[in-house]
Amino acid sequence: DQDEYDSYVHLDVKDKWVMVFRFVPEDLTPEQRLHFKFYGDLRKKAFHARQNGAKGLIVVSGPNSQVRKQLVPMQNDFSPSGSSIAAISITDEVADAMLTAAGKDLKQLQDKLDDGSPIIGFNLEGFKVAATVDVQKIVGKGRNVVGRIMAGDTPSEQAIIVGAHIDHLGAGKSNNSLAKQDEKNNIHFGADDNASGVAAMLEIAEYIADQKKSGKLKLKRDIIFAGWSGEELGLHGSQHYVESIDLDDDGSDIVAALNMDMVGRLEDKLILQGISSSSYWPGVIESKNVVVGLPLTLSNDTDLPTDASSFYRAGIPILSAFTGSHTDYHTPRDTPEKLNYPDAARISKLMGLITRDLAKREQTPDYIKQESRAKEVTRGGIRAYLGSVPSYGDDVVGVKLSDVTAGAPAAKAGVLGGDIIVELAGKKIENIYDYTAVIDGLKIGQETTIAVTRDDKRLEFKITPGSRQ
Repeated sequence: DQDEYDSYVHLDVKDKWVMVFRFVPEDLTPEQRLHFKFYGDLRKKAFHARQNGAKGLIVVSGPNSQVRKQLVPMQNDFSPSGSSIAAISITDEVADAMLTAAGKDLKQLQDKLDDGSPIIGFNLEGFKVAATVDVQKIVGKGRNVVGRIMAGDTPSEQAIIVGAHIDHLGAGKSNNSLAKQDEKNNIHFGADDNASGVAAMLEIAEYIADQKKSGKLKLKRDIIFAGWSGEELGLHGSQHYVESIDLDDDGSDIVAALNMDMVGRLEDKLILQGISSSSYWPGVIESKNVVVGLPLTLSNDTDLPTDASSFYRAGIPILSAFTGSHTDYHTPRDTPEKLNYPDAARISKLMGLITRDLAKREQTPDYIKQESRAKEVTRGGIRAYLGSVPSYGDDVVGVKLSDVTAGAPAAKAGVLGGDIIVELAGKKIENIYDYTAVIDGLKIGQETTIAVTRDDKRLEFKITPGSRQ
């Protein structure tokens, strides 16, 4: 239902450089923005330039984009391959100088394009560009750390996985970092994400080993304990493991995968995710938590941005423990003194008891395949920034916030941690998927409305989205 949009109509770009704006037009409706964004990715712009015979791509942000940094940053890419076309990023000032020579003005051009109307491209006559692109591809090697407690003298045919990712962001500001400008060169300690999960995994390993050694536990199947590498780069370690083992067609040699990712800051409740992956989980969780007494939220979601997803996609039931996000996530402020150690120990105990039950029961858990919801939500590339920290797993209509970032648009608007967002930009919000989709359609710097419920009262605020770029 959209009009045709083609900037290359009647334009010969063979063996030429093509200058493009970095983003989509700025003055679109939210519905148009979502449509255009699918085609506005720089990889797609490079693809179309190459398909039309161009030699190179020149990217300019434009004054209307309101970016903090005009140049596109170099960053790690999940794709190992290039685009076979040269690409450079230039400032608005350089672009303006190039356009002035042809009697054009950068802002005027962007103004004309910003309402979404197609404008055929044009030649910059008598202008030549030369560039030297020297990019060194960095190839890294990750190492999973894997140990096995065996039921017998040799590895059993079936096993349980208990895992947690051991990698974090390290020193300096990476493209996953949410560090403030004055923190960008600091160490990201990763106490909650994910030293807490690794500690929980090791605690369970020690507990199971002691139970077996003392004769209190007769294992029916092995238990594999794993510290996964490369989680922050895209679940590389756990995915490599899944691909390297000889799973049966129904995934039966790994009967279940337990995962701990950020379990160190329990405040209101422990979120257990992946419940819908097996009918086994609700009963065993309820019976084992009688002993531990943790406040729980059970989440059916199986599309998780953590290592459990690698196993679920391979046909293995999953259970992932998570205590929620916070404003220190992926910053140097995620430090050890902020962890809730007594409750982290209780979480380890609950997950350890569930592991014990899995290890000694005759029957294996069933696997239930769920419809993927990943297509409904954009997990990356969102430009608009509100500074809200969702509290995942809450059984509410809307999106409950665990916190808001100080000084961010949400905080300036009057939104508080604990609020439940029920409407944004006039669109009803019922879940995190709705929320992410609406944020994706917001315009940077354009005031809109946000409605929350607080103490059962509906409150409305004006909010002006910032830029993530």
